[in-house]
Amino acid sequence: MIKKISIGFAAVISMFIMQIPVHAQDEDIHNEVFYQVLIDRFNNGDTEIEGELDINDPYHYHGGDFQGIINKLDDLQDIGITTISLSPITENKERGYHGYWINDFYEINPQFGTMEDFERLVSEVHNRDMKIMIDFVFNYAADTSPLTDDADKEDWWLGAPESNDEWLSETVQFDLTNPEAAEYVLDAARYWQEETEVDGFKLHDADMAPQPFVEELTAALKENRPDFYLIGDTSAATIDEAASLMENTSLDLINYPGFNQVLSETFADSDQDVSAIFDAWEEQRLTDFYKQIDGLQQERFTNIFSENQRNAVTAWTLALTYMYTTPGATMVTQGTELPMYGMDAEESQRLVPFNSGDEDLREFHKRIAALHNEFPALRLGDFEYVGSEASMLVFRRSYEDEVMYVAINNGSESAYIDETNLESGMQLTGILEDNLVRENEEGNYRIGIPRESVEVYLLEEDKGFNWLFIGFIISVLLLFVIAVVLLKRKQKQREHADN
Repeated sequence: MIKKISIGFAAVISMFIMQIPVHAQDEDIHNEVFYQVLIDRFNNGDTEIEGELDINDPYHYHGGDFQGIINKLDDLQDIGITTISLSPITENKERGYHGYWINDFYEINPQFGTMEDFERLVSEVHNRDMKIMIDFVFNYAADTSPLTDDADKEDWWLGAPESNDEWLSETVQFDLTNPEAAEYVLDAARYWQEETEVDGFKLHDADMAPQPFVEELTAALKENRPDFYLIGDTSAATIDEAASLMENTSLDLINYPGFNQVLSETFADSDQDVSAIFDAWEEQRLTDFYKQIDGLQQERFTNIFSENQRNAVTAWTLALTYMYTTPGATMVTQGTELPMYGMDAEESQRLVPFNSGDEDLREFHKRIAALHNEFPALRLGDFEYVGSEASMLVFRRSYEDEVMYVAINNGSESAYIDETNLESGMQLTGILEDNLVRENEEGNYRIGIPRESVEVYLLEEDKGFNWLFIGFIISVLLLFVIAVVLLKRKQKQREHADN
């Protein structure tokens, strides 16, 4: 009986907390939280698909498929994912588990399922008010593609690409200045846009194609569907080259590995100067770049900070807070939520070990994602750098009447920063750790948090003690105590009657 009363008490508290309003995700690519999926190495959901499967060979298919993604959609939604970003889905040559050795640009890869399976995946994503994108490879074809053996298409090719990327080792590069080759690629792009209900493309190696063709391709896709998301994935572009692509094409977003490297280096160890992130963001004009701290063709971030003896929950708490509360889209790599380890590309591309993981990290990931989706200021708000002190950073996000502050302490000691530009009579109410900042005798608001921790604050009017809420809690506790006393009294009366 006491257990039932306790559950009832918790339910009452939960009902009170659930009155907090929830805001819908805004329809803008800059507000999205993407989740990068390497289909074959994500999750095996349909064990009847065998084909080329060989889980003992790191360069062969391991069994991930469309059904495996469907099975994990609810979990991904729990950590705030709004858009699934898939590796290429088209038919590949043998051992092309990654999807970049394309044999047929118009056929689905049977290792992942059928076209009907893919359509069901798209439908399941949309049923959850999420979006789905696919990698569209337009620079390369597999060296075994029938296109490369066609004598009438000899002038379509530039030869093997100059790249150290293992995924491009068995490909040939299109000459997209050739009108026929360019039209073929354009037609293939239109096919997948029109035949499926995907919400966008990530254009692989957008910096390796002639810019006039990227302009033509992106313009054509946007003309057909203006709300179609287009992300440029670059491999060797400088910041100026990436900026030129954004300026002269219809791309919505682009990646810039240099900034992501700064993120990784900063949060991989304690006492790193976090202002370096802001400096890089400001200097490189990163308004149309997405943030990604982890990757599939490199050592995992979890491995990097573990070498510095840093705790997984600590490092990812700092990194995820930055990624979910600063302007711009975020790209989360599959397995981050566990977190997933990997010394190199081979290990990083293992099937995601969903039977492992850290529950504390998963819980924090869900909490920071919920804040991102709940408060428009964290997605749409103006960004203002408040200040930094050694390894602590504070910034402000504001949207309409909503103002929030985010504090990130990457240092090994407690630290504080004074906010001197707030009017009197306000308070900063902590949401993650229930911290409270009120005006001090100097008229400042001292934002201080422990070492290697974070806090997100909501700016509110200082109303002193919340006697209404305190009274509510006291009343509920009083009722609980009375119920327990009455229960014990009844038990004693029953025992006395039995005797």
